[in-house]
Amino acid sequence: MKRRFNITGSCNPERHYMVDTEKRFDAVKDLIDKGEYFTINRARQYGKTTTLNLIWKRMSEQYIVVPLSFEGIDDSAFASHEAFVKMFARQMARKLSSFNKEGDWSTMWSESTLSNLDDLSALITEFCQKAPKPVIVTIDEVDKSSDNQLFLNFLGMLRNKYLERDREGMESTFHSVVLAGVYDIKNLKLKLRPDAERKYNSPWNIAADFNVDMTFHPDEIAQMLQDYENDEHTGMDLKAMGEEIYKYTSGYPYLVSAICKLIDERLDKEWTAEGVQKAVKIIAKGENVTLLDDLSKNLESIPELRDFLYSMVVNGQEYTYTFVDPMVKLTNMFSYIKENQRGKTMIHNLIFEEALFVYFGNKTMREQGIRISPYLLNYVQNGKLNMEHVVTRFRDLMHEEYRESTVPFLEKEGRLLFLTFLKSIINGIGFYYVEPQTRDNRRMDLVVTYDKQEFIVELKIWHGDKYEEKGRDQLSGYLATRGMDEGYLVTFDFSKDKQDAEPQWMEWNGKRIFEVVV
Repeated sequence: MKRRFNITGSCNPERHYMVDTEKRFDAVKDLIDKGEYFTINRARQYGKTTTLNLIWKRMSEQYIVVPLSFEGIDDSAFASHEAFVKMFARQMARKLSSFNKEGDWSTMWSESTLSNLDDLSALITEFCQKAPKPVIVTIDEVDKSSDNQLFLNFLGMLRNKYLERDREGMESTFHSVVLAGVYDIKNLKLKLRPDAERKYNSPWNIAADFNVDMTFHPDEIAQMLQDYENDEHTGMDLKAMGEEIYKYTSGYPYLVSAICKLIDERLDKEWTAEGVQKAVKIIAKGENVTLLDDLSKNLESIPELRDFLYSMVVNGQEYTYTFVDPMVKLTNMFSYIKENQRGKTMIHNLIFEEALFVYFGNKTMREQGIRISPYLLNYVQNGKLNMEHVVTRFRDLMHEEYRESTVPFLEKEGRLLFLTFLKSIINGIGFYYVEPQTRDNRRMDLVVTYDKQEFIVELKIWHGDKYEEKGRDQLSGYLATRGMDEGYLVTFDFSKDKQDAEPQWMEWNGKRIFEVVV
């Protein structure tokens, strides 16, 4: 069977192109061998289920591995303790019958008559003492039930049995329990639900920390592409492609695989930087991308999260990367942010950043009644983007809107509106991203690509003549680092002190800079 890139369900190396998981799995195996209970809590489509499947596949010789899942469990299973323990026993019986060949250990569960958690606890002890090997239980999608008191009581029972192992013996309960889900069961207070009380205590505080890096690094992406190249012989530059895909995804497993799948199946195997950009643009539209659907839902349903991300994306605010701050911990749990080299927060990847810019830009225009449709006014001629015309036209439109608007504009919103305006022009062919090292509440360097063209646009808030010159210095310096001779400086000054300044080209530190004031 021909292998393919997979973005749905778990991955199988016999059917799918995958990164080498040995190092990650060794860390998981070490926790299990030590008899630890732990939770693999990672964002959506981050490889959790694939990891659980590897536990079953690779550790079944040494252990009895029982892979359970709480996804799709009917609400009636949580109606009473009796209903819950019977549901759990049915799952145990079914999985033992299907996946374990050393004797029929399923009958102990299928023929049980359980009515409460005490009965279940006794059966677990009996089963583990009679089993020929230590027993591992993995439970996928646990956060689907983590706000249910019955489930918390069940975890509390497992916790008590774990704590009694020193007295009763390791075989008195499961050797290891591995839970998987987005939310960290050790800290249920992070599950923000408008319709439910927040929970501050968790019965799962015995769990070991799971600090395994599950992101895909450039060399690992290149290794996966090498397997593909051995089959397809495209002649791609493996190292360059690994780095290019990582640049846009920061190694988010789903996004890496989605880009590869699009290039292979929809973009005529265009394994180039341009091909990666085309795939990124398809993903960023969000059509049938559950990852971005979840982002949109969380932005709408969790106001604290929306405000936090707005302050980062639009205002250029950085926060100390510490889990003492609940919002840092929450957004990190969803993998919307990560830690930069200075110990501060940054948006996890360029695709998420693109989606957030579009979301906040559209929201701002709706709320303020702004019309900045660019129309088709010769922004592109003979396949070339005229950036001088783009920034000049944006200035003119904003002056028109500002004069008519009764809502006061903020300079930072102006930057957001420029990105929205720009996207409507380059959409389908071009791409932009903010250089993370230059993002702050005064300055933002934008890298814009259009076909094979590249432009640098600095968006700056007016803070006086001294800072204006500093902005030119910063832009010319940044142009030098990228080996470019021309750049564009868009300065926002809604105080109207500088709005009458005409757009102009100027020489600055050996570079040509086109400056407009909005």
